Amino acid sequence: MCIEDEPDLLGDIGEELTAAGYLPVLAANGVEALREMETLVPDLIMCDITMPRLGGRELLKILRTQRPDLADVPFIFLTALGEREDVIGAKLAGVDDYLVKPVDYDLMLASIDARLGQVARIRSKFDADVASTWQALKTLSAGDAVWNSAAAHALNFLALGIVFLDGDSQVVFANEAAQVFSIEADGLSVDQQIQLRERATAKQMYSAIAEATEASQNGAEFVSGVAVGGVADVHDMLVLICSLPGAIPAGKGVPVAVAFLSDLAHRPHLSRDLIASLFSLTPTEAEIALELTQGHRRETIAERLGISNTTVAFHMRNLFVKTDTNRQADLVAKILVGVGALSLPKGLEKPQEGSSD
Repeated sequence: MCIEDEPDLLGDIGEELTAAGYLPVLAANGVEALREMETLVPDLIMCDITMPRLGGRELLKILRTQRPDLADVPFIFLTALGEREDVIGAKLAGVDDYLVKPVDYDLMLASIDARLGQVARIRSKFDADVASTWQALKTLSAGDAVWNSAAAHALNFLALGIVFLDGDSQVVFANEAAQVFSIEADGLSVDQQIQLRERATAKQMYSAIAEATEASQNGAEFVSGVAVGGVADVHDMLVLICSLPGAIPAGKGVPVAVAFLSDLAHRPHLSRDLIASLFSLTPTEAEIALELTQGHRRETIAERLGISNTTVAFHMRNLFVKTDTNRQADLVAKILVGVGALSLPKGLEKPQEGSSD
């Protein structure tokens, strides 16, 4: 997307971008650009600073504060303001690159290519991380015969607690994040079993685990969420219980259910915009995906969003395609794994510069 208030220059830039193989979206000011971005997500934004109605600095601030779904879209200023202070101020405001008029088209195209290449590399690494972690999750859920330390190690890099349970509700595997949560979250512990101090919540969770176990043994799906609060609700968490249907007979040490422990204080905020950005979803698809991660059933989602069950089912089919899954439990798990891959669990972060070991 190119935003420029001089019509002739805007047209020239558009022609150059088209000749280079891009499909430019052109806007005369920030207001027009925001209107365009209501229905499309640009791969890159190149914007003048001084424009009528809404200038480049104001547009950048709006996007950085109100559109988290565009956080990975490079933003370049193309402006006549070439003083050192202008460049430094723009960089501090969050601009990714700064080009000065008159336009050097070779430099402009090289800058665009470099920024898009950087985004592609970041996206490729994220996709690879999610894919390897997802494979580890599927490997560990397949049973004792294929358990290996490499798969378990991959799950230790998530900010998401993951606990596999057998048919007796015994813990088969808990990653490091789950163990950290167990130490720090008042009222929750992960040892031989997942234990909650608050009786009513514990009863709800054990009931969900029992239903997940039964569903697994019958080759069925089950997903249910249990909210867990600590002292004065300081450690609000969500325990999401999912069945693991499979051909392996249930037995001691064979996972039949998985519990995802999401500590809201230690993970990126799980929002519709974040999910949409990670998995290239439409707003409605992302909204439904978010509801699923909270353990809501399809009928409840339809009621909460004011849409029909048929509409929910339609978007669910799209979600399965875009996440390369075919079960609701797998869909939820992959979304949580994707978010968990964004940061390390608390207690496992890299030390900051100047800190001692």
